[in-house]
Amino acid sequence: QVQLVESGGGSVQPGGSLRLSCVASHMTECMGWFREAPGKEREVVAGIWTPTSITYYARSVEGRYAVSHDNAKKTVYLQMNDLKPEDTGMYYCAATKKPICGLSYLMSLTKDWGQGTQVTVSS
Repeated sequence: QVQLVESGGGSVQPGGSLRLSCVASHMTECMGWFREAPGKEREVVAGIWTPTSITYYARSVEGRYAVSHDNAKKTVYLQMNDLKPEDTGMYYCAATKKPICGLSYLMSLTKDWGQGTQVTVSS
């Protein structure tokens, strides 16, 4: 199993930016990020196929978020720009073991999440 620790969350005003980090016990080929807003189900927002750095984004965040990774640091990042109140939620890093990737695969195959890091966007 992969152990994941998220950090970098905080409170920002609309239009602000945050950079989340996820330190993994070891990297896998498909990793990504989920978020869970108050009263809503957890949803996948971004993924990355680490061998070639192909990325995937939910329509709600495409163009504003950017996921990247650093194998040497065993870390996955989520750069979040132009944040909106609806981006508020607990953000979790995710990792899968099968040699496939994409938002649907992350949603269906992810079994473990870390503690999460809170992101709050408000005026």
